[in-house]
Amino acid sequence: MRKIVMFNRVSADGYFADEHGGLDWTVPDDQLDQEAASGMPGSGTMLFGRKTYDIFEAFWPHAADEDPHAAGRHNPAIKKMADWINAAPKVVFSKTKRQVTWNNSRLLSHFDADEIRRMKADSDKDIMIFGSGSIVSLLSQHRLIDQYRFVVGPQLLGHGQHMIRDMPHSLRLELQEVKQYRSGNIQLCYAPAKALV
Repeated sequence: MRKIVMFNRVSADGYFADEHGGLDWTVPDDQLDQEAASGMPGSGTMLFGRKTYDIFEAFWPHAADEDPHAAGRHNPAIKKMADWINAAPKVVFSKTKRQVTWNNSRLLSHFDADEIRRMKADSDKDIMIFGSGSIVSLLSQHRLIDQYRFVVGPQLLGHGQHMIRDMPHSLRLELQEVKQYRSGNIQLCYAPAKALV
C-alpha cells in the first residue's frame, strides 16, 4: 500500500498562505529545493484542490529555473521539479471545473474517501499533495494522510490561511524527523500516532 505524503510550507505562527493566498513570504532555500527535486522521483501521483491545481497549471508547464515563491530568484533544482511535476499523474478535485487539459490530469467532481483508499491500495509510488488546504483538511478528517511534512519558515504573518480546518476530532502525531537549514527553515516530519486520540 502506498502512502499519502503532504508537503507544505507554513509560517512560524501556523499559516500556509497569506490572507490573499500568496506565498511570497516563504524564505528561499537552495538546499531545500535541491532535496525536494532529488526526492520527487520517489513519488507518483499528485493530489490537488482546484485552487492549487490552477496555480500549478499556470506556472509549472512554462517553468525554467525561476522560483514560484520568489520572483527573480533562479535555481537549477526548480527545472528538475518542473520536469517531474509536468510528467506526474495529477488528480484534481473540483465541483466547478468541467475539464482538465494539463498533461496526465484527471478530474474528480467530488471528494470520495473510498476512491482515495482504492488509490492508496495500488502498488505504485507514494502520493504527494502540495498546498490544497481544502483537500488536506478532508484527507485529515478521514485519517488518510500517512505523513505530514511541514517546512516551518522563520516568518510571522500575523494573518493568513490555516492549512487544516474543520477537524471533528484531534489527531495525535508522532515526530519522525527534524531537519534545520541555514536559511532558518525547519522541516518537521510527522506521522499519525498508531493509538487514536
